[in-house]
Amino acid sequence: MAWSLVFWLIAFFVNMAIFAMNIHQLTCLADLQADYMNPYETSSIVNTWVVREFILQQILCASFLVTGHWFFFLLTVPVTCYHVMMFMKQRYLIDVTEVFRVLEAEKKMRMIKMAFYLTTLLIILFRVVIVTTSSFVEEENAWDLFWL
Repeated sequence: MAWSLVFWLIAFFVNMAIFAMNIHQLTCLADLQADYMNPYETSSIVNTWVVREFILQQILCASFLVTGHWFFFLLTVPVTCYHVMMFMKQRYLIDVTEVFRVLEAEKKMRMIKMAFYLTTLLIILFRVVIVTTSSFVEEENAWDLFWL
């Protein structure tokens, strides 16, 4: 039971990191739109975080597959496949010369991903609470706490 708690805590912190990266990218794009940052600075900051976000998302999805958490694996597969598709087509980096043309689409994509990451974060947080509670309470009484 302790390994399950460790796994869910790691998944929680990895998902929190992905969520924070996405918020940082969205903030940089909003600052560019408000003319607080220049296009070169925005592109370099966003491009450094995109690859890290892709890698962490793939690690999270693969860890769900390896540990047999099928619901969470199937939940994270579409975003992982989207990241792989973007990486294979080499459309994952923001070009400095075309940043203003794709700014609205990039912001919309990151807002959708942010909603997905927030939903996943809340579900994983619920799983952390369940596993923590069930590790302190006997197995047969753990579910009675949530259904009273």
